[in-house]
Formats: sequence, structure tokens, C-alpha cells
Amino acid sequence: MKLSPSLSSLFFLVAINVFAQNESRLQRDFRVEGDSLKACGKFTFGSLTGCGQTLVMGQPMHITAGGLAPQDGTAFGLAFVEHKNFANEWRTSYDIDGQATLNGSWRAGGYMKAYRLSGGNQYTVAPLFNFYSQSISLTRVDFYGLGPNTTKLTHTTYGFSENITGASAAIPLTGALSKARLAVTAEVNGRFPSVRPGTDSSLPSIGTIFNNASAPGLTYQPSYFQASQGLHFGPGLFKDRVRLDYMVQLQEYVAPGSSQYSFRRWSGDFNHQIPLYAFLPKQLAQKYYQNRAGALVYNGPDDCSGTNANRNISMTRAASAKPDPAIPCPIVSTAEKLEGSITLRAFLSESIADRGSTVPFYFSPTIGGSDINGNAMLASYPDYRFRGPNLLLFRASLEHSVWKLPIGAFFSVDEGKTALRRDDISIDHLRHSFNAGLTVRAGGLPVFYLLFAWGGDEGTHSTATISPTLLGGSARPSLF
Repeated sequence: MKLSPSLSSLFFLVAINVFAQNESRLQRDFRVEGDSLKACGKFTFGSLTGCGQTLVMGQPMHITAGGLAPQDGTAFGLAFVEHKNFANEWRTSYDIDGQATLNGSWRAGGYMKAYRLSGGNQYTVAPLFNFYSQSISLTRVDFYGLGPNTTKLTHTTYGFSENITGASAAIPLTGALSKARLAVTAEVNGRFPSVRPGTDSSLPSIGTIFNNASAPGLTYQPSYFQASQGLHFGPGLFKDRVRLDYMVQLQEYVAPGSSQYSFRRWSGDFNHQIPLYAFLPKQLAQKYYQNRAGALVYNGPDDCSGTNANRNISMTRAASAKPDPAIPCPIVSTAEKLEGSITLRAFLSESIADRGSTVPFYFSPTIGGSDINGNAMLASYPDYRFRGPNLLLFRASLEHSVWKLPIGAFFSVDEGKTALRRDDISIDHLRHSFNAGLTVRAGGLPVFYLLFAWGGDEGTHSTATISPTLLGGSARPSLF
């Protein structure tokens, strides 16, 4: 029996509708992304822009690019991002990625986030749970020795690998304390570090100059059970004209089979963000200016779902900041309004080792250039320049969009030091650095930095770096 053209069309439409109803969310996302990639074959500016957007930000698959750690180059790879809701009460997100650099360094990890959707009488804010396993292998990490008085004559290098598998949680407090935006944080990690000789032909390997006494942990790296507890405090003062982002944390590093390498660390990170135009009359501010966006802490490191209105600097601000996979990622485009803010930061970290114990050198924080997590501190100095179990840093920074252009101007001043003993952490003899340059902005966030740093007593340092939170998502587990 031969169907008429009208009946054939009707049958085709019914079949498509039945398939669409049975199509899973993941199948739909792959289909939509495939349709978007068809624009790659059309050689027009608009189609190529859309194609590029899909290639580097699309879901569920996209290309990734970014730095693994200083001196190891830019890494390229792939990422898989997906979301799922359960009974409209919980949302989970899944993030799997892998990247590698030309010098042989690589990173691969899986990250899952789960949070209770806010609403109802019981939950006015959303608790957040993280589960992750990340492995990284770095070909080059620089080491000059421990303490504030090392010289460039002892510049060496080593290779470093680490697997971090664990879980963390942030539980915002409700009731009377909800106005203070206070959250309790906790984490439990297994850390499995490994140090190997450096292979850079231009520098000596760490073992040629240092030994286990001058670089504790050089000859043996135990596995660690690492737990932490903390408080996060993020209220807005003066009608949100000054935004506080405080974090106080205590970490325990326990080496079950090697107690001489067990230690504790406490840290306090105090950030103050001042939107430049928050003090202007409301009508003028709404017309010309826009408060600077922040990262979505409910997103994984490769996830940029959400809108600027839902991007906040603090987890405890994010009761309404839920990522929506249907909302496109921010793109590099001209700005309709001015954005800018001043950030003032004070950071203190101190390590405590019992008698007969010591802090392994590879778990000591660094300042100078960027640290192993990609955070810039005292940028005029070489990367990893000063290393020690105790650290003090003060930073003042200004980032502002350039009118009608997807770029921004950046300036910062750093003062800081490391110390071998907690008693040596003080505000005297601080090293300083100035940093200025341009940023490329997407969705209100600086994602690429081209900076020149000067000051101090070891010359200047030019850097071109990609933000560790390129897509506006949360950070990865710290490597120390």
C-alpha cells in the first residue's frame, strides 16, 4: 500500500515527535551541539563566531585550553559537561576533562557537584557537595630552596605528580545567621604525591643541590589523609556597596605510615570587593554601569552555564545563583555598560608541625610569579621564587572594562613574604611588586591576562596567562 504525500508527511511528523519524547537529555544535548557545529561549514563571520563558541564552550563536549602550572605551557584537551535534576529537589552536574601540554605535562579529572535546590520552608539556601578525583603530572616545577632569603644561584627544577580524590561540602546556615551569609565548610581528601628529578636541560635537577635535610620530603613522599574544617563569611555591607568574602580554614595532613611528615595548616583569606559605581545614584548606575560578575560556585571547572545576573563572588550569596544549562555561556563581545571594581585582599597561612615532624617542601606555598595552582602573587619575581611553610600576602587590585570593547585594564600592588617559622611572619621586610596590563573579558569576567610586572629587586616579568577559572566555574582542588 502506497501512502499519499500528505499521509507520508503526517507519519514522518508523528515519528519525529515520538522520537523527541523518548530522547534523553544527553541525546538532546549532543543533537543540539551537532546542529550548532554545522555552522563551521559556512564561511561567514556570524557562523564562525557561533562555531567557535560551540567548540570552546559547548555542552556536553568542548575543547579546553589553559595553563596547568607555571613553566609547563598551555594545555589543550577535551571536556564533557552534563547536568541532571532529581525530583526537582536536587541538581547534579558532571564534569570530566583531560588536557596535555607540549612538554609532556598533563591533567585528567572527574568532578561532580550536587546541591539542594532552594525553596520551600526548610531550605532557603542551597547546601553544596563536591566529589572529585584529579590526577596531574608536571614536567617542570622550579625550586630555589626554602625561606625568604634564597638566591637565584640555587635555581633547580623537579617533576611532580599528584592524585587528589575526595569530597567537600559547604552548608550555609539558615535562620538568624542567614543574613550574615555564613557557611560551614569541610573536606576529606586522599593525597598521593610523587617527586621525580627534573628533566629541563637548562637547569640542574633538585637533587644535585638539595637533599632531604634542605628539602624535606625529597627522598620519600608518603600518601596523605587530609581533612579540613572552615567557616565562610560573605555579607554585603552598606547596601551591598562593599562585599566581604572571608574564609578561615584548618587543615590536617596525616601521613599514616610516616608521622614525621604529618602537619597542620590554618589559613585566613580576607577579600573585600568594592564595585566602583555602587555609590552613585541608582538611576545613573543602572543606565551606565554594571556590577562586576563573579564565578558560579555551583558549576564545575569546565562549566559556564548561567547568566551574569546569577554570577556572584560568594557561595553564601548564591541561593538564587543556579546554573541553567539552557542559558548560553558568556561570550567575548562588546560591553553595553561599564564594569569595574577594587579588590583588597589579606591572606595568611601558617603551618604547625609537632616536634620531630616537618612540612614537605612540595606542600609549602610559594610567592613570586604564579604558584602551582596558577595564582599570581608578587608577579615581578620568577615563578615559585620564594617557598616556605608560612606565608603572608597583601594585595590591592583594580580591574575595569574599556568602554564598548571586550577588554579591560588591570593594575595591582602586592606585598608579601614567606617564612620558615611562624614567629617570623610579620609586616616588616615585605617584598613588593606592581602589575599592570590588559585583560580580555567574557561575560563580565577577565579570562585572559597580558601583564607587565615590576618592582622588587629581581627585575621585571611579563606574563600572558589564561584565567584558572576560564569559564566562570569553580576552582579545582589545590595541589598543596
